[in-house]
Order: sequence, then structure tokens, then C-alpha cells
Amino acid sequence: MWVDVAVTPDGLDHAAVTTSRVLVIDVLRASTCIVTALANGCAGIVPVATPEEARLRLVGQPDALVAGERRGEPLEGFDLGNSPLEFTRERIGGRIVIMTTSNGTRALLAARGAMAIGVAAFVNLGAAAAWALDRRHNVLLLCSGERGARSLEDHVCAGLLADRLLASEPAARATTVAQEAVALAAPYGKDVARLAEDSSWARHLASRGRALDVAACLSVDTSTLVPEYRPNVDKVVAAQG
Repeated sequence: MWVDVAVTPDGLDHAAVTTSRVLVIDVLRASTCIVTALANGCAGIVPVATPEEARLRLVGQPDALVAGERRGEPLEGFDLGNSPLEFTRERIGGRIVIMTTSNGTRALLAARGAMAIGVAAFVNLGAAAAWALDRRHNVLLLCSGERGARSLEDHVCAGLLADRLLASEPAARATTVAQEAVALAAPYGKDVARLAEDSSWARHLASRGRALDVAACLSVDTSTLVPEYRPNVDKVVAAQG
């Protein structure tokens, strides 16, 4: 069993994807929103590439909602942005949400073809690690990044996940990239909240009045739910234990 990390979806080794359980990571904020939405009774998340496709998917689905952002800002005419604080039970309980974001939904779509696709963030770190280990297959931790560049918070999350996986499965071997992620994440192991200052995107969000979003996204193990993207039904739903 190998544990590997992809720092962005660009240049993804699709041969490796097909033999791996993939955890998609977009800490700020799509992964956290998806975990929150499903925990609050959302009937499923449909990830799409563009705002135009999201609007098209609404046709024939009068009860569905559209959610998303570009460069961190809500999309005009959409029901929801990309704040986990918006995904309340009252707003999304029992409803399908069609979502498009700058990075997270792109990474989910890039992972199609994997043996299984889960969604990880700090809020479900332990549960996501357990999900990845369930079948003792290779694990790829896929960071969404920031428009093709590395995202510190995603990289740290991948490193903490890799560390948990390697500690739980002595036979697992880490790629060089995974080892580098573990080393990067080590200083944050007991203080993930430091990323509020160290992450440039966290600082940007705070400067735009979204400090509460950042705090919610930097909470660790507050949920035991693992979202699972099932391309055969084109939805992200809660994984069954």
C-alpha cells in the first residue's frame, strides 16, 4: 500500500488514480462546505466545472440550489456562496446542491476514475483517514491548490492525513512527495489555527470579512462524516460505514 500526495490536480497521474482511493482536499473552503452540507441533511452535492453548467443543471430540478464562487466571491444569482456557515439545515436540508468552485470541484472532477473518491478537510481529518484505510488500497491525497499553485492549508492537511495513515498502517509506504508533506505539516500538528496567519488565502478571506469561515475551516475533527463522490450517480453523498 502506497500513500501519495498530489499538490495540485495539474499533471495528475491518471494511471495512479485508477488504482487508488483518492481524498480530495480543499480546506478553504469547498471541502469544509461539503462536509457541513451533508452533515446538515443535504440530499447530495453535484460538482460541476463552470457557473454556466451549474445554471443548466437547474433545468428540471426546481428544488435544487446552486452554490459556488470564483476567486472567493459568491456568484451573482446563485443561492449560496462557498461559506460553510451558509450551509445550514434550514437552508439545504433534503435538497440537492449544484456546486462550482475555483478549485475544489475542479479537483473532484479530476479524480473521476479512481477506485473511490472521498472529501477531506481538517473538520473530518480522523474520519477521512479511516475511510482511506478501509480497503488497504493505495491512497492518493489530492490537494485542490489555488488556481494551479500550491495551497499551504491543503498541503498541510494532506501531510497530517498522510501521517495518520502511516501511523495506522505500518506496512504502508510513503512516496517522496508524501514524506515532504508530512514534514511540512509537523509544526501544525497541534496548532492548525496558525494557518489563519500563515496561509495567504486565509488572510485574504479574513480581509474580505470572512474570518469566521476561516475559523470554522481550521477546526479539527469536529465531524465524523466523510463525503463520497460517486460519478455513477453524479453526486457527492455521505459515505456509508
